[in-house]
Amino acid sequence: MTQDHSTLPAAVATYIQASNNFDLRSTVEVFADDALVVDANREFWGKDAISQFLEREIIGAKVTMDVRQVVEHHGDFIVSAAVDGTFDKTKLPSPLILAFHFWTEKGKISQMVVITKQPTPAWAEGKRARG
Repeated sequence: MTQDHSTLPAAVATYIQASNNFDLRSTVEVFADDALVVDANREFWGKDAISQFLEREIIGAKVTMDVRQVVEHHGDFIVSAAVDGTFDKTKLPSPLILAFHFWTEKGKISQMVVITKQPTPAWAEGKRARG
């Protein structure tokens, strides 16, 4: 289930590299025209809205991703990363670990959902591995 970082689809690997290099154009280019990004319970539909979001909140805030884990699940990828940048970190855990859920289609990111990772409750340990 856990994959090497090098096994990521090209669009996802490019997204990580381009955003870490604060390259807005290359970061936006990996998204499908009608892609969806969900971050902090907000939806951004289509490249124009995604571009504005990325410019303001990812590239503009100098957000970097230090990939900690890659999981392939039914052809989709979950990238857990320690995230840092110039954004307000008040009341955020340190390190801030986010899970980026990526769906790709035809070589482009069709959907990216970002969630804050929380510790897995003891009752749920091992459930994912079983089924």
